[in-house]
Amino acid sequence: MELVDQYLRKVNYLRVSVTDRCDLRCVYCMKEKMQFLPRKDILSLEEIERLCNNFIDLGIEKIRLTGGEPLVRKDIIKLIEKLNDKKSTTNLKEITLTTNGTLLNKYAKQLRENGIERINVSLDTINPEKYNQITRFGNINKVFDGINASLDEGIKIKINTVVIKDFNENEIEQLINWTDSKKIDLTFIEVMPMEETDISREYQFTSLTDIFDRLNSKYKFQKSSHKTGGPARFYTSNFLSSKIGFISPLTNNFCASCNRVRISSTGKLFMCLGQNDYVDFRDIMRKDYSDNYIKEKIKFALNIKPEKHDFMVGSKINQYMKRHMNVTGG
Repeated sequence: MELVDQYLRKVNYLRVSVTDRCDLRCVYCMKEKMQFLPRKDILSLEEIERLCNNFIDLGIEKIRLTGGEPLVRKDIIKLIEKLNDKKSTTNLKEITLTTNGTLLNKYAKQLRENGIERINVSLDTINPEKYNQITRFGNINKVFDGINASLDEGIKIKINTVVIKDFNENEIEQLINWTDSKKIDLTFIEVMPMEETDISREYQFTSLTDIFDRLNSKYKFQKSSHKTGGPARFYTSNFLSSKIGFISPLTNNFCASCNRVRISSTGKLFMCLGQNDYVDFRDIMRKDYSDNYIKEKIKFALNIKPEKHDFMVGSKINQYMKRHMNVTGG
């Protein structure tokens, strides 16, 4: 069975936020003094598993667990173990994780034992002082230890770096050299206009087009056919052993090939990260509707999945989503 939206795009990728909580407070993700959701509003692990099972039955092949920070969720390994068991009996092919990396040293071995073969680590600088500044109180050595522990376990790591105006634009080549030395891939991402934090998105945004042009003059990029299931466009270089990806939702719209939907930590299915419409599955499950009803609602949601996002940032117009990034998930 395949899930297809109204524009005939095959949807085989589900991103699930397992918590809105995080052990960091990155400045583009949330406010310093965040009001986290009451625990009763968050899906239980059993509810998440049930929802995932219904998506798998309908054709989902890849599930990415996100947050907040997914590894702060109590008993998250138990959920991963149960999902991993589905790979032998269903069309589910992969479970992956997006994390800030601070807890990877603790969990890397368990993650690998339970079928996690690839992890995305969000890291916007390798400068300890700047890392502490952008995360508000993070210790970068925990991330380095976590990345090394994951690599030792045979987990493939990719670094995701949000390019922020007047913060890390001058570190781009340093980041490339560092990831290349560790033979791990790197993806640069434009700031996305989610709910305002303590700093206006307008003052955080910088175009990846300019960054790409600058890097291309040095590295002579060649287009790669490499795909990870997400929207990144990858490039190789004769000067590098690793691949460099770019995710530019504002300057280089990638909606025509969108293959994913998102479940928030509260059970809202967002058909598009850049739209505010959703279907509330927490309410459906807690009113004890059947799995058949859940599947029909999933199909309905795909039938109203929009053609493209509404992201806009500029001096005259700012179109923001009405939720922080930690609520929807990365």
